[in-house]
Amino acid sequence: MLSDSFSRQFSYLRLSLTEVCNFKCNYCLPDGYHCDTPKSELKLSEIALLARCFADLGTNKIRLTGGEPSLRKDLVEVIEICSQTEGIEHLAMTTNGFKLAKHAKQWKQAGLNHINISVDSLDPRQFAAITGTNSFVKVMAGVDEALNQGFRSIKLNAVLIKQLAKHGFEQYLNWIKHRPVEVRFIEVMEIGANPEYFEQHHIAGTGFKQQLLSRGWQAQIRAHNAGPAEVFYHPDYAGKVGLIMPYAKDFCSTCNRLRVSSQGRLHLCLFGEEGIELRDLLYSPLQQAALTQRIEQALLSKKGTHFLHDGNTGATPHLASIGG
Repeated sequence: MLSDSFSRQFSYLRLSLTEVCNFKCNYCLPDGYHCDTPKSELKLSEIALLARCFADLGTNKIRLTGGEPSLRKDLVEVIEICSQTEGIEHLAMTTNGFKLAKHAKQWKQAGLNHINISVDSLDPRQFAAITGTNSFVKVMAGVDEALNQGFRSIKLNAVLIKQLAKHGFEQYLNWIKHRPVEVRFIEVMEIGANPEYFEQHHIAGTGFKQQLLSRGWQAQIRAHNAGPAEVFYHPDYAGKVGLIMPYAKDFCSTCNRLRVSSQGRLHLCLFGEEGIELRDLLYSPLQQAALTQRIEQALLSKKGTHFLHDGNTGATPHLASIGG
């Protein structure tokens, strides 16, 4: 399995399919997505070679991200390619849910078995204010359809925004009382294009963790290929709660995921570097040995931690640029 100089092992790949997004979330793309020059997204053949190479290196989980991955017209083919790659046991996707109600059945039949939906508020007005769209009803219909389709796991992602977090936290706890859904609360992260937003809206997740523990919630044992969330369960609730706290002590010590952008660059961290070019080695299966060597060599330069505590957000202009 892929490992770095800190003995961390990497079994989880986040694969971005596009930078394009149709929402205007104020913590990511407040002015919407703009592209001055068209960018060539990874082709199906390139995605197939990437999936094969990472699977051979011990990856057993791939998450399809964006931008908004459902904007790819060939998404079903991408899902089929990844789900049929030997060694890939978990195929997940993070989506804004805009197309979920219509396509959930098709995506599941193609091999998608885990889905995360970004729902930053259960209040339609606040949802519209955060996302810049009036899509709350459509997105929640997608969540219901995902439940109907019986995905292996369904998670809602909600960014913790200081002014809304406390009230929203209680709303979500009530919502998962009888729904087998994990709600994951994510701290606002500082990004290069919008540092002022972080200063105004960041709130630490540690206080919410203490609230959960004081109410009888218990920490779930972390799976080896799980994401970065600390997950909690309660015997009286059908759903679970996850907390993603990148500013917490030792957050990076359990890092197990790598990222490949929609243009084929390997990113060792969400923050910090421009990425390592892989696309020149994605033309032919005969290049897989060279591709493997480049990935393994790159891991040797992975840092022990991000540098967010120092105010260094690296080269990431916005989360959509490499899939969050």
